[in-house]
Amino acid sequence: MNDNLSACPWMKKVLLAAGICNLVYGLIVMLAPGQMPGWSEIAALVRYPQIWRSAGSIVSVYGIAYLIAARDPFRFWPVVFLGLLAKVAGIIGFATALILGTLPASVGWSFLASDLIWLLPFAAIQWGAIRFHQSVGSAYHMDEADDPLRELKTNTGELLDDLANERPQLVVFLRHTGCTFCRESLADLEAQRPSIEASGCGIVLVHLGESLRDDAIFERYSVADLPRIADPACRLYRLFGLSLGRLSELLGPTVWIRGFIAAIVRGHGFGGLRGNALQMPGVFLYSSGQILAGFQHEHSSDRPDYRELACRIRRQSPLAADLDAVTHTGQAAAH
Repeated sequence: MNDNLSACPWMKKVLLAAGICNLVYGLIVMLAPGQMPGWSEIAALVRYPQIWRSAGSIVSVYGIAYLIAARDPFRFWPVVFLGLLAKVAGIIGFATALILGTLPASVGWSFLASDLIWLLPFAAIQWGAIRFHQSVGSAYHMDEADDPLRELKTNTGELLDDLANERPQLVVFLRHTGCTFCRESLADLEAQRPSIEASGCGIVLVHLGESLRDDAIFERYSVADLPRIADPACRLYRLFGLSLGRLSELLGPTVWIRGFIAAIVRGHGFGGLRGNALQMPGVFLYSSGQILAGFQHEHSSDRPDYRELACRIRRQSPLAADLDAVTHTGQAAAH
């Protein structure tokens, strides 16, 4: 398994610290609610010890849950998720009360200590858990001896190498077909297909879903006749040097802006999740076991020029790096 997908040591330490803080604070509140007004301005607003005992018991339960989750942050991700929601809700509640004037600003230190300082670490743990669970059952969990080139076939029963031995192939790795950028890519391929094929290239699509389920999308963009390989386990993706995206690559400001343009302005829309939502796309010019050129996305919203990439075949020398060497170095493409 890719070590980058495992929980980092600091994640366990954060959950241990959060658990101890919550447990200690909760026990103090439960055992000595009458002492709260002496050192907490919030306590002065609530004179009923029963309310403090109830609040303390909830905080203590969260503390115990964090201590358990510290054993395996990604396995116990629901605990982290609930804690993250509670902290977001606490910050929103405090900000609302502050705006309405129902709480003094001087009590903000309590919310800072109990919610705000834990917000970013908990969010990072949650994102790591999402990446980990998206990788389970995929190539990122498999041994690197995996050989998808000899096992994965197109919808017409051909191997990629068989097609690439006949003529160069533009191998287009798509995101899941519910993604608006996947649909935009299919529209671009439809428009640029005559020029691509005129350059002497074929086109092979690699996608994350099952072939039958995604047929409607390929038919919508008039590319259903192109050979395509269903690769839900991301085996070919990994072999060609593609990987799971980071948060900024998948949901950064550029992605949101481009997503609005592609989905709404250009009318590509979007659909349900079909496959690994974190998988990054790419496109490679592939011939006789060699990658002649390629484009790896820096953001999921990047829009490669397929026509220009296909035309590079005329400028390539026969001494191109083979696929084995490229994937071992992790440099599968040149922008």
